[in-house]
Amino acid sequence: MIIRSDNLNLTQIINDDMGKETVNTKWLSNMAFETEINGHKIVIDAVPEVGGENRGPRPKPFMLAALGGCTGMDVISILAKMRVEVDSFNVKVEGDITDEFPKHFYKMHVIYEFSGKDLPMDKLQKAVSLSEERYCGVSAVYKKTMEMTSEIRIIES
Repeated sequence: MIIRSDNLNLTQIINDDMGKETVNTKWLSNMAFETEINGHKIVIDAVPEVGGENRGPRPKPFMLAALGGCTGMDVISILAKMRVEVDSFNVKVEGDITDEFPKHFYKMHVIYEFSGKDLPMDKLQKAVSLSEERYCGVSAVYKKTMEMTSEIRIIES
């Protein structure tokens, strides 16, 4: 499917027949860029110290968010199929960045935080394991390039 905006410079191809996804990232000014993902516009920018105006988040944290969202959706879907109900669920992703250029993540740690009463740890572990080892495409790619660790925390409610 091709989506064309009013601005002829902004054309986005989303999930074409070949299984490809493309996002367009357009330069706005200084260090600011606008990207559109699934019809949602996001401004990415740098801090003033490097020429930005802090109009939006930096690019690397999106890698953490992508992992958190991908594995989170998997886990909540798997738990629903297992008929496990949680009161709340949070995925925290911590990334360690190299000191030298190009600065990049060399390790990510995922913390799965579940809240609920009498949550079955075996099913939580199974859901997390299935996401990390089988379903989460973001995790699959990241594992090839860096150390990945995780933990499960239960908060009784």
